[in-house]
Amino acid sequence: MRAIQVNEYGGPEVLVPVELADPVPEAGEVLVRAEAIDTIYVETQIRGGWGEAFGVHPPYVPGGAAAGTVVAAGEGVDPAWIGRRVVAAPGTKGTYAELIRVPLDLAVPVPDGLGTREAAALAHDAVTGMGIAEGVAVTPGERVLILGAAGGMGTLLVQLAVAAGAHVVGAARGERKLALVRELGAAAVVDYSQPGWTTRVGGPVDVLLDGVGGELGLAAFALVKDGGRISAHGAPSGGFAELDPVEVAARGIALRGIAEVRFGVADLVRRAAGALGEAAAGRLRPVISRTFPLAEAEAAHRAMESRSIPGKALLLP
Repeated sequence: MRAIQVNEYGGPEVLVPVELADPVPEAGEVLVRAEAIDTIYVETQIRGGWGEAFGVHPPYVPGGAAAGTVVAAGEGVDPAWIGRRVVAAPGTKGTYAELIRVPLDLAVPVPDGLGTREAAALAHDAVTGMGIAEGVAVTPGERVLILGAAGGMGTLLVQLAVAAGAHVVGAARGERKLALVRELGAAAVVDYSQPGWTTRVGGPVDVLLDGVGGELGLAAFALVKDGGRISAHGAPSGGFAELDPVEVAARGIALRGIAEVRFGVADLVRRAAGALGEAAAGRLRPVISRTFPLAEAEAAHRAMESRSIPGKALLLP
């Protein structure tokens, strides 16, 4: 089978197309022929040298989620799974490949009416996004500021907050991305690449959903009302916002970090199934802006790192 392999940490050029032996599903696994492969920004950071922190060491096949069709079943697995469309949910290993071994408890059926590409685009970001939404519990009328609102997960968070009745302010970079955030229902948008962007948010916010981190996240923290809530879950800027825990506590702010969006298998699969169902019903829309052939994973990573893709990029075997 064709796959992408990383033999050493480095830039996008270390994503090398290779031919590997076809995998064979072990007991309790299914073999999925991938039709669309999810990409998330953290994979560029793992490839660039963060792998040690995630327990990922070269050589490895990147990727942690995809969608496709079951083509074989391991020992103890009902053969009725063969032919079913499934999402290989987060926690699956080595999905930048044509064939993927998936533990059965991470194989989430794709409902009728939902495309396989759309299912793949929801695999990571919808699970995390729905967990964030549940954790901060937005209520009608609240003002919610979303940093990275045009990203794969940001676009879903905008939709979830709007559906909850919030007044959403979406922060992103550039008019193309801001237009997308408006289309998704944000009441206001702000370009955080411009000086003084926080003055254009329109006042204090009840909830901050920080998918960016760094200095932008720190600047946004000052806008949160005392007693407000923050989810600081993103670090594409190079690090999480360094919030002063003493000030957070003194202001009575409920702070949730990356640890609160690491779920056990049961919660992960529950949220994945819920997101797929919402999308099939037309209540949640993943934004797929670009697709790349699997062999062009290097180009996909370069595009993600340049911040040139609103929404999602997928790899297609």
